[in-house]
Amino acid sequence: MDPIEDHHAWAGDIEDTQGHGLNFPLLADADRKVSDLYDMIHPNANDTLTVRSVFIIDPAKKVRLTLTYPASTGRNFDEILRVLDSLQLTDGYKVATPVNWNQGDRCIIVPAVSNDEAKTLFPEGWDEQRPYLRFVKQPGKK
Repeated sequence: MDPIEDHHAWAGDIEDTQGHGLNFPLLADADRKVSDLYDMIHPNANDTLTVRSVFIIDPAKKVRLTLTYPASTGRNFDEILRVLDSLQLTDGYKVATPVNWNQGDRCIIVPAVSNDEAKTLFPEGWDEQRPYLRFVKQPGKK
């Protein structure tokens, strides 16, 4: 694996060629201890390839997302930010986000919430497609 100095040089290259600097920490894992511990290297991958895994770890140190890309595919920061938005939303309200959800889209009231509780949490109402599938305007969004 490469030393941290190489990572910092690549960070400069990224800023120079993409117009945006990195705003997250970089990790050098010269002995592959972290990479092996978190199963971040594909079994048949070339040892010199960059680790392509992304983790979202919450303040309680719980891993909430693990996403591993093939070496030939760049990471999708829009998707990473979408997941982060969803996690923060669903942590704050009793909703889940459906497939292809984006900021401002409808959410789903979690099935554990009764209709009586939902009346208090979502006084504007909801669209009940099935008892377990109740769409509601995104909470906290004006």
